[in-house]
Amino acid sequence: MKHSKSHREYLTRAAKYYHSAIGEAEEYLGQRGINLEVARTARLGVVLDPLTGHEAYENRLAIPYMTRSGVIDIRFRSMDTREPKYMGLSGATTHLYNVTSFFKAGSYIAVCEGEIDTITLAHNCGIAAVGVPGVNNWKKHYYRLLVDFEKVFVFADGDQAGSDFAKNLARELGNIVIVNMPEGQDVNSMYLEHGKEYFLEKIASADQ
Repeated sequence: MKHSKSHREYLTRAAKYYHSAIGEAEEYLGQRGINLEVARTARLGVVLDPLTGHEAYENRLAIPYMTRSGVIDIRFRSMDTREPKYMGLSGATTHLYNVTSFFKAGSYIAVCEGEIDTITLAHNCGIAAVGVPGVNNWKKHYYRLLVDFEKVFVFADGDQAGSDFAKNLARELGNIVIVNMPEGQDVNSMYLEHGKEYFLEKIASADQ
């Protein structure tokens, strides 16, 4: 779906509006190892006073999908035990998250599942990374974005879905390096336990 200029402008304004309340998420983000400086860089927000039509997202973390041409989507994450964990805008199609990393990456890039994991790799670990919002949302044309990299590190969640996702990518591309998280773990939980060195060592070991 191609977004009109007016729609992108609306999403950009909405993201800016929700971003002004990011301080309300400081405790939640801190528990995930994400400080407010990183949250501001990622333009995260909180839906304190929902815009019209956004009432269902109240008190959720607002995660904008930014491109060079503006915001193309916003996803909303629960910061407590409320389900569903993630909600999207009505009628929106899914996209890769953090696509600006394609313009910052060198010879390699990382792929992981979910926005929080992507923020962890990109901002906390300094690893150019993009994220897919759920492994079932991978689209075949994404392969074309990865084919020219020397290596594509797939940091797979420690479950069957994550393992299958990584294997599927490896069957399609010859530059995939699979890094499986331990059972029940993901990028963010491993970062909280081991820090950025865990991931930097995985990158470095692939060159040996």
